[in-house]
Amino acid sequence: MASNLQMSPEVEQIHGEIRDNFRALANGFQKLDKIKDANRQTNQLEELTEKMRESKRLIKEFDRKIKDEEGRNPPEVNKQLNDEKQSMIKELNSYVALRKTYMNTIGNKKLELFDNGAGASEPTADENVRLASEMSNQELINAGTKTMDETDQAIERSKQVVHQTIEVGTQTAVTLKGQTEQMGRIVNELDSIQFSIKKASQLVKEIGRQVATDKCIMLFLLLIVCGVIAIIVVKIIHPNNKDIRDIPGLAPPVPTRRLLYARTTDHFD
Repeated sequence: MASNLQMSPEVEQIHGEIRDNFRALANGFQKLDKIKDANRQTNQLEELTEKMRESKRLIKEFDRKIKDEEGRNPPEVNKQLNDEKQSMIKELNSYVALRKTYMNTIGNKKLELFDNGAGASEPTADENVRLASEMSNQELINAGTKTMDETDQAIERSKQVVHQTIEVGTQTAVTLKGQTEQMGRIVNELDSIQFSIKKASQLVKEIGRQVATDKCIMLFLLLIVCGVIAIIVVKIIHPNNKDIRDIPGLAPPVPTRRLLYARTTDHFD
């Protein structure tokens, strides 16, 4: 039917983009059945959701264009274009319902929170398609709009969570950077302290060697003084001992003087 539609080039281009998105959605859901990992399934669903959002935007653009051209087209062409629009809305709603089913399935796999009959209350993809075919055009539009709005809100919440996660990660990175810089300063201070300790140890050793040298000199001087004192004492005690040399600068001992006196009687004789 779509090939027999009379469309302007602009409307035909929009219609072709919508059909390309629908083919991509069909292939994407077929690949989704072959993916076993829940995380990969979630990523695939996010890509499909973006395709559905783009399709919703294009359908609104398609509807606006055909309304603008409604006065220039014959009534049967307008009817065909409106029927094609409703057909695309139904097809989009079926993909939306299918996405919801997969989201519930993936959520049950990840969290395992609905073990008590939760799966029984959720309609299957075939039931969703059947229910969509039984709804009126306005009901389909309302249901599709509501579902897409809910999807948009869920995506916005996900974006907020991602944004908050990025902010927390940024704050954590800043904190880690500050702690790293602080640890670097501590290491530098420890290196300075270690260098100071080495210098102090070398200084203590030098002082110890100098003190030991001074002690040796003092001991040597003390021995010299003791020797001089000993020589002086010996000279005083044994002044006539020739084996003991005189100490330079020290006067020799005065010889003992004997008083010469004459007897008075002999003197006057």
